[in-house]
Amino acid sequence: MRIATWNVNSLKARQDRVDEWLAYAKPDVVCLQETKLADKNFPHLQFQALGYDSVHHGYNQWNGVAILSRVGIEHVSHGFGDGAVDPYEGDARLIAATCGGVRVVSVYVPNGREVPSEYYDRKLDWFGCLHDWLDATSKPTDDVAVLGDFNVAPDDRDVWSPKAFQGSTHVTGPERDAVARLCEWGLVDVFREHYADDGLFSYWDYRGGDFHQHRGMRIDLVLASAPLAARASWAVVDRNARKGKQPSDHAPVIVDFD
Repeated sequence: MRIATWNVNSLKARQDRVDEWLAYAKPDVVCLQETKLADKNFPHLQFQALGYDSVHHGYNQWNGVAILSRVGIEHVSHGFGDGAVDPYEGDARLIAATCGGVRVVSVYVPNGREVPSEYYDRKLDWFGCLHDWLDATSKPTDDVAVLGDFNVAPDDRDVWSPKAFQGSTHVTGPERDAVARLCEWGLVDVFREHYADDGLFSYWDYRGGDFHQHRGMRIDLVLASAPLAARASWAVVDRNARKGKQPSDHAPVIVDFD
């Protein structure tokens, strides 16, 4: 099963590129973030014509998450469930479904904006909710994968210059600890299991020619439970999808599981 994640930074603006990418990358399951669409505007029929069932969680022109699958979609849920207090309530940042026997979760973690700020504090709270929701709905022995834009570079290898990000969001100790806590629960950073090198990024700012200057960050993650991660045979950041006309500022991350 080929599972991928991609922050498309507006599906409406990137639809043709997404369709083209699906045709050549041939993923079985795709988690999308920043669709920037309300549910009523999501192009289910267009994806169906390409062979994908789809589910979407979005309210308006901001945020939005989706899952596409050509191996079935069952047991769909979104958010942290009834009764849970979401620090970013109404932002449409999590959707989950069972696809081909794997519990797949597409997340768009809040950015956090500035350190310190209320947005940063709520980002950390959101991570806590994600951990608790995961613990309540899954076991580390299940086949489960949490994919998406985590807005955290897990360690210094994952930014082009640690000094350039000093004092900024995405690299602070509490943010990295929040990702580490998910791994302590039982998730594995699958890409890092295959590549230990630094300088391997999934996001490049549009400004200043960062992509061509190789000034990026690895903030798009595939975290899989240990039984599922053990079956990962290949992983890649598809930099080609970041090239060309009107690309997203993120590249897809793809993992093959036997």
